[in-house]
Amino acid sequence: MERTPEQEAAQEAVAKLVRQCMAGDSHAWQQLVTSQHRRIYAICYRFTGSSTDAEDLTQDVFLKLYKNLSSFDTQKGSFQTWITTLARNLLVDHFRRTRLDRASDSLDVSFDGEDGSPTMGDRLADNRPSQEQYVASMELKNQIQCALKQLSPELREAVILRDLEDMDYKEIAQVLRIPEGTVKSRISRGRGELAKLLQRIERQ
Repeated sequence: MERTPEQEAAQEAVAKLVRQCMAGDSHAWQQLVTSQHRRIYAICYRFTGSSTDAEDLTQDVFLKLYKNLSSFDTQKGSFQTWITTLARNLLVDHFRRTRLDRASDSLDVSFDGEDGSPTMGDRLADNRPSQEQYVASMELKNQIQCALKQLSPELREAVILRDLEDMDYKEIAQVLRIPEGTVKSRISRGRGELAKLLQRIERQ
């Protein structure tokens, strides 16, 4: 997946902040936290389904980031991939500790599991919003979350990173520490199972 000029510029801006942080710039650290907080919180919330747990885990991610920032090599790889890996590792630890099923909420998963198919976001899109349509869209979101709860953690995290975080296969492979082929297989299986679960839920 090729980066757009905007994505390249954003990545370079983050890399610059990281270099300033490593040089001891406290203002740059505040900017870095501000720029990454929403995304990391979203990942944590989608995996845990709890705003309290997500906020605690987000703080843990930034604490770990602060302690380990000096080990990040600005010449190798993406900072986004690196911080996502930190977050994922903490989420895995959290999952193992609590043994609670992780819930997530995806609007971008293709309904029948195919890349070119309408996404959940497409299905919710409407140029003429009404109270009835709002209720229907909220119901669909709940159905998606309910279906995602039933996916195995391995399939769920692959689908979330691909369809919510828009990470490419190579980045996901780095985060999950598995081959790209396994990433593609998990995403395909996850989307397929999710589609079947949603169809079953809709028929209820």
